[in-house]
Amino acid sequence: MPLANEIKGDIKAAKKIRLPWWGLLCLGIGSFLTAWLFDHLGRFDLVLPIINGILIIGFAVAVKWKLRRHAWFWGTMAILAALHVPLILLVPWTTKWVPALAIAAIDSGDLIVMLAILSLVGKFMEGPKTAER
Repeated sequence: MPLANEIKGDIKAAKKIRLPWWGLLCLGIGSFLTAWLFDHLGRFDLVLPIINGILIIGFAVAVKWKLRRHAWFWGTMAILAALHVPLILLVPWTTKWVPALAIAAIDSGDLIVMLAILSLVGKFMEGPKTAER
């Protein structure tokens, strides 16, 4: 399957994912505690990027959950998560209001790039396919 078709399939699968009420409750409590912790540490500007990064990485894992039994999947996810750390720490973030559409566009782009990387690594790890008769 071409890479573009696989990414489109992943995006369709992502649109079908729904979080149960208890998941939303845990997400709200976790976000509150994260905001409280970073406010206490004096780095409240990092709350939104960190929460968004965690959610997008978790969402990518949920979309590609069928690959959970492969070690390369978890290795790739660990590398992608590690690449988010300098991005979050080196970009000057603001505590001022940012339009939700801008945040959604950045998060969507991040998710699509991660899904594309996972698809590419998956194709590479599959190896060449032999012709069957």
